[in-house]
Amino acid sequence: MKKLLPVLDLTRALRASKLRFGEARAQGLPAILLGVAGIVLAAGAMRALQAGAPSLPDTIREFRALLESNRRTKPLNP
Repeated sequence: MKKLLPVLDLTRALRASKLRFGEARAQGLPAILLGVAGIVLAAGAMRALQAGAPSLPDTIREFRALLESNRRTKPLNP
């Protein structure tokens, strides 16, 4: 009977896992964990954006009105 799935070589997979982000570097299991955490955070951010999408135009409009209300027409210097 043939094997359907190839055997995973975990030590080779751990050695090959490298993550670089700017000056930060991770290798092995920490790199795998950081990669999975990044995927989970991205999925959560997308879910939050989808939930808040209907109210986003109102939020942007109110934020713009807040910024415009805080503008000064005259400088503070006398």
